[in-house]
Amino acid sequence: MQTQVLIIGAGATGTGIFRDLALRGVECMLIEQRDVNAGASGGNHGLLHSGARYVATDPHSANECKVEGDIIKEFAPHCVENTGGLFVAVKGDDDEYIKQFPINCKNAGVPCREVSPEEALELEPNLNPDVIAAYEVEDASIDPFKLSLENVADAETHGGVYKRYMKLLGFNKEGGKITGARVVNTRTGEESVIEAEQYVNATGAWASHVAEMAGANIRMTFAKGSLLVTLSRLNHRVINRLRPPGDGDILVPGGTVSVLGTTSVRVEDLDNVAPSIEEINRNIDQGAQMVPALDTCRYVRAYAGVRPLVQLGEASSDRAASRGFALIGHEDEQLDNFITITGGKLTTYRLMAERCADLVCKRLKVDAPCLTRGSVLSDYVQTEWAEPSILTKREWMRRHNSDDYLLCECEIVPKSAVDAILDSFGPDEKPRIQAVGLRSRVGKGSCQGAFCGARIAAHMYDRGLFEGSEGVDSMRDFLSKRWKGQRPILWDAQFNQAELKEALYFGLLNLEMD
Repeated sequence: MQTQVLIIGAGATGTGIFRDLALRGVECMLIEQRDVNAGASGGNHGLLHSGARYVATDPHSANECKVEGDIIKEFAPHCVENTGGLFVAVKGDDDEYIKQFPINCKNAGVPCREVSPEEALELEPNLNPDVIAAYEVEDASIDPFKLSLENVADAETHGGVYKRYMKLLGFNKEGGKITGARVVNTRTGEESVIEAEQYVNATGAWASHVAEMAGANIRMTFAKGSLLVTLSRLNHRVINRLRPPGDGDILVPGGTVSVLGTTSVRVEDLDNVAPSIEEINRNIDQGAQMVPALDTCRYVRAYAGVRPLVQLGEASSDRAASRGFALIGHEDEQLDNFITITGGKLTTYRLMAERCADLVCKRLKVDAPCLTRGSVLSDYVQTEWAEPSILTKREWMRRHNSDDYLLCECEIVPKSAVDAILDSFGPDEKPRIQAVGLRSRVGKGSCQGAFCGARIAAHMYDRGLFEGSEGVDSMRDFLSKRWKGQRPILWDAQFNQAELKEALYFGLLNLEMD
């Protein structure tokens, strides 16, 4: 296989580069060993930062967030819920930090408006009645899966090629050039070589590992952040704690739920990242000081992501490290056709993609400007089921035909939606249940896959997409990932739900999981 540019890693940044280059008319291919947003892009709050969180520690990043947040709201409005946000302080919080907050916001170019505690409580009735200070900011929530899927769909429309399940094995090199990327299709086992003029390493937390394969060196550390998802939505706006960044100090509304996080724990093993019970308890204890209902509400799952932090200087802690991004050309390491882009935040992914694509085009001597700043991202049909509750139960009862039954009752995902997702895969690709879950709300409701997992497996057998034990293996993989997120929150109603799932899959189907 040959292409002008090979992009490795299909997170927000990789898919953003894919779209940017395709819009400039550059021939490009995107490969990913699993599927879209398999790393940190799929393990975050879904917060489109106003920048206010960084005004005290990193004013440059704060202003980048403000500028890029405004751009994303313009070109991808259907991926964004423009909720607005509040920064709130409660009794005992640092008076000096509260006093400096509006000054720091002004210096960083981040708008904020002081609101009285009474007004804050009117805006967010679930706030702690003991709130002592509050500021309104321009935060929003964003669907990172829909955003990345639409980047891919738009790039493919402009000639880009996306290859999922394609794992990088290494690079072939001659002198100071990479001549090919050795890859294996993880579904078929077939190995091949992809030849390109430029190679882009957009693998997030795995960037140092991929750079090492190319003979380059990047100093990185990794901070795990754990988050929880509530059964129902508790807040209208993003609620942030008005204090230096800490555990459990951001509550982001997203569709029908709220997401609470996050912790920051140094990790070394990137292949075994999961939220711990200790982190979950810490998040809830801290979050409940802002929103007391967090202490008693029902949670449906927890998850964790890893922030890649490039070591460009000395920082007192991982939270104090810059949240800016690093674009590395590797010229000093005699690699003139290899580029690494890593670090940064979801909010600044488009800017990261633009800077990286600029460097690629400079090396290719392509004189084409970036178009992503003003080009509205289309709302593609194949991504519509990534949105929360696209159908309400009442609408479904009114609209559906008798053959279009529900496969996921919690999130109202009918057979026709699952079929549309399955039909979007090529004839040589073998979609699994996890791929359906990535592109829809399947498995994300209160049952966490207990009913929809078996139904979709049966449906895929009916369609001839599974043979022999393939469906059982796919169910095991799908449920194992759901279980990983349920294990730290097993109490009250969710414990009962997990017991029911165990009875169904272990007792009835004899399906053992890790």
